[in-house]
Amino acid sequence: MSTGIRTIGVAGCGTMGAGIAIVAARAGFDTVMYDLATENLERASTQIGGFFEQSVRRGKLTEEAADSAQKAMVPTSDLADLAACDIVIEAVFEDLSVKQELFHALDLVCPSRTIFATNTSTLSVTEIASGCERPDRVVGLHFCLPAQLMKLIEVTPGVLTAEDVLVAAWDLCLELGQDPVRTSDTPGFVLNYIVVPLNNDAIRLVEAGVAEPAEIDTALKQGMGYSMGPCELLDLIGLDTQIRLCEAFHAVTNDPRHAAPPLLRRMVAAGHLGRKTGRGFYTYERDAMFGG
Repeated sequence: MSTGIRTIGVAGCGTMGAGIAIVAARAGFDTVMYDLATENLERASTQIGGFFEQSVRRGKLTEEAADSAQKAMVPTSDLADLAACDIVIEAVFEDLSVKQELFHALDLVCPSRTIFATNTSTLSVTEIASGCERPDRVVGLHFCLPAQLMKLIEVTPGVLTAEDVLVAAWDLCLELGQDPVRTSDTPGFVLNYIVVPLNNDAIRLVEAGVAEPAEIDTALKQGMGYSMGPCELLDLIGLDTQIRLCEAFHAVTNDPRHAAPPLLRRMVAAGHLGRKTGRGFYTYERDAMFGG
């Protein structure tokens, strides 16, 4: 099994993008991390460095392996630097027009052989692909947060995705050491079809005073075997991200469970976005990256 992919680009260096970059570099791929905002690149580099330090300290990686992975990661705010990539994985926020505009821009700098992958978790891969001139080379690769720790990747072809692109994407997941599952191009795929409304239900329980976030998380972890409770997960993905997920999902399903709860909107308005701001349902040290 060999995809011929040696250089992976990651477009968008928030929590998810940084995690995907770790997965790629740790697996031995040259990794180009692109973000238009240099402050995002700086924050991601700091978080990634901290993650690898924890990995070495906990015996998960040798110092040599951690150093090698970090040396393989090249941050850039110049989109043209992604031209050297065999595949570019976009990890920008859930907004159809933003993703389409990014792929259109990538069309202009990347050679025709480059595969474009979207990390969307709720939007249509086919609709995203319509924003570029190579929809046959666009595929969905939805990593599961935190990407650097979780093995799941949902592999989703669009209507026009070429078979060889789908095969290459699947084989790349295996080369990365991940566990792929194939899904159809339907709202939420598998994971978020279940998780988005579940997280909203947890928020509504807090809002109604049924239980505190820690009690809800404990109930789900102890009663259902989850490794992370919904409030912990919300803080990890970002409460602002949950709103975007809700808005994207609700727009295509009209399911009331997919609508953002009022408490969620109030917390975001107050700047309580979760780990990235130091406060959400819990409080955190700023810029700490999960795991290691």
